[in-house]
Amino acid sequence: MNKIDSYHFGQIIISGKKYTSDVIIFPDRVQGDWWRDEGHELNLKDITGIMSENPEILLVGTGASGLMRVLPEVEQEAEARIIQLIVQPTGEACDIYNQLSRVQRVVAALHLTC
Repeated sequence: MNKIDSYHFGQIIISGKKYTSDVIIFPDRVQGDWWRDEGHELNLKDITGIMSENPEILLVGTGASGLMRVLPEVEQEAEARIIQLIVQPTGEACDIYNQLSRVQRVVAALHLTC
């Protein structure tokens, strides 16, 4: 299981490893250098790999100031798959991840800037 050690604008440390670009944290691995179709929007194409993992919770960190927007199609897909969607600024999302990932299957998609 991964643990978020710290997060600051543009940098996150997960289980002792530093990342300086957006990440997806799966229960068994971390995908660094996560890029979205549109920089400040999260659409269905951006989360195809996440949905195939069938998490109980999809936790989206929308950046330090919460500027990344989650499109309605993502909300609808999560609802259709009975995946709880939690959308928070990245600092709060990191705290939530560390709490929930101990007891539930959580995937976190985290935008590290903006």
